[in-house]
Amino acid sequence: MNIAVVTGGAGFIGSALVRTLLAQGAPRVAVIDNLSSGKEANLAEVRGSVDLYAVDIRDYARLAPLLKGAPVVYHLAAIPSVPRSISEPAPSHEANIDGTFNVLRACVEGRAGRVIYAASSSAYGDTEALPKSETMAPRPKSPYALQKLTGEYYCAVFTSCYGLETVSLRFFNVFGPRQDPSSPYSGVLSIFMKRLLERRPPVIFGDGEQSRDFTYVEDVAELCLKAARAPGATVSGHVYNAGNGCRYTLNETWRLLCRMEGVEIQPEYGPPRPGDVRHSQADTAAAVRDLGHAPRFSFEEGLRRTLEWYRSTL
Repeated sequence: MNIAVVTGGAGFIGSALVRTLLAQGAPRVAVIDNLSSGKEANLAEVRGSVDLYAVDIRDYARLAPLLKGAPVVYHLAAIPSVPRSISEPAPSHEANIDGTFNVLRACVEGRAGRVIYAASSSAYGDTEALPKSETMAPRPKSPYALQKLTGEYYCAVFTSCYGLETVSLRFFNVFGPRQDPSSPYSGVLSIFMKRLLERRPPVIFGDGEQSRDFTYVEDVAELCLKAARAPGATVSGHVYNAGNGCRYTLNETWRLLCRMEGVEIQPEYGPPRPGDVRHSQADTAAAVRDLGHAPRFSFEEGLRRTLEWYRSTL
């Protein structure tokens, strides 16, 4: 395998990364996805340049040959849900910890070049200081947060013990086109978009004053490529925030969407969800310094683009 590999490449973020790789000159991309939540339709417009392997990262025997000799492996495959990791901890553990170990092991044995790992800002937990800096001690509040943090540690250990180049990017709240709003575990903005276009109130868990660093998916995809190209001596084994450095409450986000659509719909409120953090905001100084991180999309521009996509597809 001498082309870039994206695990979870049929998912919302993974498919955006595949399109970015191809747009920036990659001749082909190999996608590994068991299609449990990813969809082949997410790759429809680039399907002719994608080799899709319906393989589960927990299946080492089938996974390992696909990673052999890959110059870069972008490891995004996961079960990415705090609530689901609480209600169904075993499958989350198997995918997020055992699957990540399999990817790293296969990359060492197959002499892959570098692994870009999709870590999570949930590792910070409810630390009071804002913005969240990579130097803070992690305080995970959910099995998912702990699983993704364990993946970071595994990456660092595989770098120090086996010489595998790894870079971990802590994704904050990524949003954009193709995010599936149909599941109770879906990202909040995808649910907001669907409810807005249906003219139905969303259910906000808690008082709505919790805040998030919402980051447009194309900015995250471009940062993944920058992490793959950065000098290994500088970045290998390190963790970087992949956010915008801003934060918005759920209440103000819903009001902003309503203004964009020219409607006024009052949200409904439910009890806070276990494992959710109160505030999230990235300190992006390290990613700017070492990776050249430079988000192109403001929150409002990302919302407009995403809303237009949902309007055309729902």
